[in-house]
Amino acid sequence: MTAASAPLSGLRIVEFASFVAGPSAGVTFAQLGAEVIRIDPLGGAADIGRWPVSRRTGASLYWTALNRGKRSVAIDVRDPEGRELVLGLATAPGPDEGIVVDNIVGRPWFSYESLRDRRSDVIHARVEGSADGRAAVDYTVNPACGVAELTGPADSDRPVNHVLPAWDLVTGMTATTAVLAAVRRRALTGEGSRLQIALDDVALATVANLGWLSEVAEVGDRERHGNHMYGTFGVDFVTRDGERVMVVALTGRQWSALCAATGTEEVMAALGRSLSADLSAEADRYRHREVVEAVLRPWFSQRPFPEVQTALDAAGALWSRYRSLRQVVDDFRAEGADVLVEMDQPGVGQVISARSPIRVDDRYGEPAVASELGADTDGVLADVLGLDDHELARLHDSGVLGTR
Repeated sequence: MTAASAPLSGLRIVEFASFVAGPSAGVTFAQLGAEVIRIDPLGGAADIGRWPVSRRTGASLYWTALNRGKRSVAIDVRDPEGRELVLGLATAPGPDEGIVVDNIVGRPWFSYESLRDRRSDVIHARVEGSADGRAAVDYTVNPACGVAELTGPADSDRPVNHVLPAWDLVTGMTATTAVLAAVRRRALTGEGSRLQIALDDVALATVANLGWLSEVAEVGDRERHGNHMYGTFGVDFVTRDGERVMVVALTGRQWSALCAATGTEEVMAALGRSLSADLSAEADRYRHREVVEAVLRPWFSQRPFPEVQTALDAAGALWSRYRSLRQVVDDFRAEGADVLVEMDQPGVGQVISARSPIRVDDRYGEPAVASELGADTDGVLADVLGLDDHELARLHDSGVLGTR
């Protein structure tokens, strides 16, 4: 997929956001071919040095990963002239411009109304913590939506926070979808859109869409399952040489494959009869999951991982090996992974980055690096606002754009 053939080629997005949700939406736009202009205050926003950081240079690996493929503009947004530049970028004329993603709080000068006054068909997507204006982040939203109470060992009542900022990422994808819907609406009607996406709304809507809230309303809180999957059969096993694998049987075919791989067809049939259960049915496998696990555990514990791997693969079972992040890196370097690439990131050095996971015409997009903070300021202001070298020099001298 070349830049010219990318689905969003020609679209220009202004991103004035920090942390995960907004910038992750911007990365998706950039990977699909849009020109994404990231606005930062001079010196960077609050996430400019966020961990993880490179032990070699101290640069934020987080910041460079979430800003790859974007053009970086740094402006003194406390200065009225700097604000005018930001507003000009956000509301530039053209059918593929006037599209903004932000998470700005407490800056009325960058409100939807201020943008609409300059461009009536502006598309403004704002990522919020809570719809009522309260601050919220992924790690406060997750406990509040109930998921942390479901996570962790079955014999513990202590809530377990997640490591993956799942609600941030889902919110970013929701923002991307909302913006593209608004782009289509504007193309059809000429109207702009005010879009507001709150993290806690996304989290609550998601758990409701999964049926979890309706279940609790009907039968009460769900018990913890540890590593057992809910509503089906899936659990982890340890092999003789200490490797750990996750085995899942969602369908009848997958259940048959698991039994064939482990040679437990007759045992499972007898077990089903003794329990008056049909273990080929997902619900019955779930109800009797602990007994099924006990039957299967010796097969795994008596065999080394290579033998387990061969048997599961040969039978067509659904499974995976647990890997540490270190093992993911080692496996990538030894075997490759189409979506990953190792490349030189300016200011950091060699990093492991990713192409877009969206394959267009069966091809991944080209990987991109992140610009250093403010590296594209002059080029963007010249391209979008038509500023000449004399005007750019004046803005640098006055401190609106910092020093060259």
